[in-house]
Amino acid sequence: MAERYRTFREFYPFYLTEHVNPVSRRLHVVGTTLVVACFGGALATLNPWFLLAALFIGYGFAWVGHFFFEKNRPATFRYPRFSLMGDFLLWFETVTGQRKF
Repeated sequence: MAERYRTFREFYPFYLTEHVNPVSRRLHVVGTTLVVACFGGALATLNPWFLLAALFIGYGFAWVGHFFFEKNRPATFRYPRFSLMGDFLLWFETVTGQRKF
């Protein structure tokens, strides 16, 4: 990760290379789906605990994927905004069938 990405367009191909393990990708997709559900729960109930749960669930699933299956360091540590955008784009591409689950 020596290169510094200035745009998300530059970053996303790198993001995908950090998510090649199928188990890791599935963990990311499941985690992001649960994050979306937590946001829905927060909106439906106005309970802020859902937002805290979303943080733990989202990062928990993703980091398990990185540390145990990808054997790499999450891009979140260096590119937090781009990494979050990448999580949601990967999720969207997967749930819409553009990318294999």
